[in-house]
Amino acid sequence: MKRFELKYAKGVVSFELPEANVLGVLTPNEVPMELMDEDEVARSLDHPIGTAQLRHIVKPGETVAIVTSDITRPLPSYRILPGVLKELLAVGIAPQDITVVLALGSHRRHTPDEVKALVGEAVLASGVKVIDSDMDKCVNLGTCRNGTPADIFEPVAKADRIICLGNVEYHYFAGYSGGAKALMPGVSSHAAIQANHSNMVHPEARAGNLDTNPVRQDMDQITEFIKIDFIVNVVLDSKKHIVKSFAGHWFEAHRAACRFLDSMYGVPVAHTADLVVVTPGGYPKDINLYQSQKALDNCKNAVREGGIVVLVASAKEGFGEPVFEDWMLNKSVDERIAAIKRTFRLGGHKAAAIALVAKKARLFLVSDWDPELARRVGFEPFATVQDAVDGAMVELGTKAKVLVMPFGGSTLPLVQKE
Repeated sequence: MKRFELKYAKGVVSFELPEANVLGVLTPNEVPMELMDEDEVARSLDHPIGTAQLRHIVKPGETVAIVTSDITRPLPSYRILPGVLKELLAVGIAPQDITVVLALGSHRRHTPDEVKALVGEAVLASGVKVIDSDMDKCVNLGTCRNGTPADIFEPVAKADRIICLGNVEYHYFAGYSGGAKALMPGVSSHAAIQANHSNMVHPEARAGNLDTNPVRQDMDQITEFIKIDFIVNVVLDSKKHIVKSFAGHWFEAHRAACRFLDSMYGVPVAHTADLVVVTPGGYPKDINLYQSQKALDNCKNAVREGGIVVLVASAKEGFGEPVFEDWMLNKSVDERIAAIKRTFRLGGHKAAAIALVAKKARLFLVSDWDPELARRVGFEPFATVQDAVDGAMVELGTKAKVLVMPFGGSTLPLVQKE
């Protein structure tokens, strides 16, 4: 028998399984690190991918829009912006011709304290403008091949030069974050965001997939209507430090960042498993179901059609988001999927994502929830991991292959074949 220990809330839970049933255990890869944070950003600016250095692209007198993430994203813009501004100011771009645009998408506006935390005091004192995007103040530039309107926030659309900042991590329906995602949906209209995100129900709209992903196709096609002159995309470690920075061409630098992310957090597995046992990795990642959803979605690639997923997540604070809670409690699996097709709604999108996993596999849950509540929202509750695994093995048979994901929120199974 092989024993496994999984982080659960602030403690540990365990279970045993015959060695012959273990398909694999997914843990993040060890990747050598050299420079970090501002030093790594400076290195990438000096050695851009697929294009000239930023200082050789911009010219004095041009207006520049720098699009960066809002407060809901972990991107440390305050570590990246000073290096980018240094490049611009060195060639004679006037501070008043530079606008830092915080890409809200459909999120709320920032408070002054949040703006300061995002960009840093030095940037605020430099004389550049810092503004929130506004999805009601967009200009239409055309229509993407998927039918999504190419609507872009006017101050970005009218700028002579556009620079996009972002962090690259797995995204459960865009494939990866970063790249042209800063524009679509970052500074797009409500209609564009709705059209783009409604494609999240497409089977190819999944973490780790780019080329055949309709959500990412919209994002990349936006560059046919508006030019991104330069990007700086970074990969973060678990403590939100920049461990690798990729600057340069919007496509080439972004794809290089995605490949690096795969080397850190993508773990090859031979084929899909009958049973996946997954945990977000303990507190605070499993503090509620809203946070735990990412681990559940990452394991979706690895379980076969008709298989079983055991989600091990305390979720002691309940659902974690009011719209998410409403959709989970009051809509069936099929109703959630149908609703997100009609109207993309934050919170509801994660309820729909869980529904998509439930359409593929049975969902067992080990949590601090009342069993009746778990059943009401589509999970089959168990008191212990061992109970859940034993129950799954009874259903699947003694030859069932099991994949264990102790850090489900930060590892992605890369299935080699069916």
